[in-house]
Amino acid sequence: MVNYPNKKQSFKRKKVSYSNRGMSFEALINEANEYYLTHDIAVIHKKPIPIQVVKVHYPSREGAVIKEAYYKVPSTTDYNGIYQGFYIDFEAKETRNKTSFPLKNIHHHQITHMQKVAKHGGIAFILIYFKRHDTMHLLDIAQLTYYVNRAKKGRKSITYEEICQNGYPLDEGYAPRIAYLNVVDQLIAHKKSD
Repeated sequence: MVNYPNKKQSFKRKKVSYSNRGMSFEALINEANEYYLTHDIAVIHKKPIPIQVVKVHYPSREGAVIKEAYYKVPSTTDYNGIYQGFYIDFEAKETRNKTSFPLKNIHHHQITHMQKVAKHGGIAFILIYFKRHDTMHLLDIAQLTYYVNRAKKGRKSITYEEICQNGYPLDEGYAPRIAYLNVVDQLIAHKKSD
């Protein structure tokens, strides 16, 4: 390569864009779970959604297309498994809302399920991704229950500030990119001290 003496070269650092990360929030969690499984750290999987297929269109042998399906039963949470002898159960949600997480984004039967998990000694929580802030947080079931009970008398959402104050931030790393079990370690330590 020849550099000409009077030609100025500008080196601009490419901006890293996380704009599509929210669309792949579950993919990042699945990637973390695969890392934990491969390195024998934990066994946590995404639960399949129980559906009943009613109509299938077969345009070709390889191209079957489901045209109509129904949920057999309401699903509980997105993920479950075991880590350090503790049953782990959690839901993953994302929001485009800048100021709060609407509680309507999580179903009553999911909250009840997580409360039962915690009652029986498991670790239950919700992972929340705020797309506009590009931040991820873990909110344990005890805190979530507090806000759900508060919603019965008034506010139907959790403010972003409340989640930052009472939840746990999840920093994006390298391997895995979402190391949520680092925060679960804190929840386990708290449970053991009780």
